Amino acid sequence: DSLRRFRGFAQRFRWFLEYRDDLLEGIADLTHLGMEDRLRLALVDSGKLRRILRLVLDEARFLSPHGVRSLSKRHAAEPFVLALDGQRFVLDYEPGESTTPLFGGNSNWRGPVWFPINFLLIEALQKHHYFHGDEFKVECPSGSGRESTLWEVTTELTRRLIALFVRDENGRRPVNGDRRMFDEDPHWKDLVFFHEYFHGDTGAGLGASHQTGWTGLVAKLIAQY
Repeated sequence: DSLRRFRGFAQRFRWFLEYRDDLLEGIADLTHLGMEDRLRLALVDSGKLRRILRLVLDEARFLSPHGVRSLSKRHAAEPFVLALDGQRFVLDYEPGESTTPLFGGNSNWRGPVWFPINFLLIEALQKHHYFHGDEFKVECPSGSGRESTLWEVTTELTRRLIALFVRDENGRRPVNGDRRMFDEDPHWKDLVFFHEYFHGDTGAGLGASHQTGWTGLVAKLIAQY
């Protein structure tokens, strides 16, 4: 039985050696060591990461006051147009509820802020920071001239997400949008809804609530912040 398992392992190892170049194509350079000779297994290498973050951290594109949008704000002025079989399809920036019947009238992924994607982005950048350390820095926000480590970037993203639920200088929580009762009524003002997603510009809560399954991730962000 041990011999059979060894032969199976040997066969798989030979297969790996034969196809390793194809398997590793597109993977970050494994010979590039980070802090304390750390290895990184990632699809994005340092150069790609810097180029991606230049767009993600651009407040005129993906970075909103309340997290990272699901579509660049650039498409408000420059919609993506696809002409196919005599039909014309337009994809534009929809930060809140949809204004067109496109995709069944659902704008979920055409502008609003979603907690799952933001949380995964934060965790990924924290892992890249563990590899790079404080030597690797990017502008945050892009064009601001302020250089930040990847950990500082995740701290800023975390702050913006938490701010959805925190009272501002006027005593308003962005999550409540224009629903003043939830900010002013003594029976409601301290009860915070966890919405499904959030308006890409104002932070107003949209979709289902309570969506504690993933918007509840804010508790983890508060704990580490």
